[in-house]
Amino acid sequence: MKSSRTFIIWITLFIGIFLQILPWTSSLYMLKPHWVMLILVYWLLALPHRIGIGSAFIMGIILDLFTGTAIGIHAFIFSVIAYLALFRFQLIRNLALWQQSIIIFLLSVCYDLLLFLFEMSIYHIITMSPMILLSSVIDGFLWTWIYFLLRQIRRSFGIK
Repeated sequence: MKSSRTFIIWITLFIGIFLQILPWTSSLYMLKPHWVMLILVYWLLALPHRIGIGSAFIMGIILDLFTGTAIGIHAFIFSVIAYLALFRFQLIRNLALWQQSIIIFLLSVCYDLLLFLFEMSIYHIITMSPMILLSSVIDGFLWTWIYFLLRQIRRSFGIK
């Protein structure tokens, strides 16, 4: 029974990977949310005893495999994001949703900056523009929706 509930968590994370790898047009690419990060942060905050830095690392490796980036880039970034989320998870959980959205915005900016640093150091490509912050703003706005959707899933399946 417990493993089937953990399976639901992993299904939501793989749905996030599917949404993450969907192609977007180049004009809308800057608006693309970080689906895996949003879903991962929800589970990190809701169930830190079930989903931790190791799970974040595994999701990063899987995302690296699906996106074709160098193995370990997303694994490292998700591990850092997981550490930052878990470091003060009780504080973040007790904040109002609009305050959590600000935290999600900041985590998303951290994600984008780390990805930029890796791309610059490995591929020698500079793809940073102020427009990249739009995806972080969208992540902040999507947080409330993701939070309520995943909380409903967690309660429906009795995941504790």
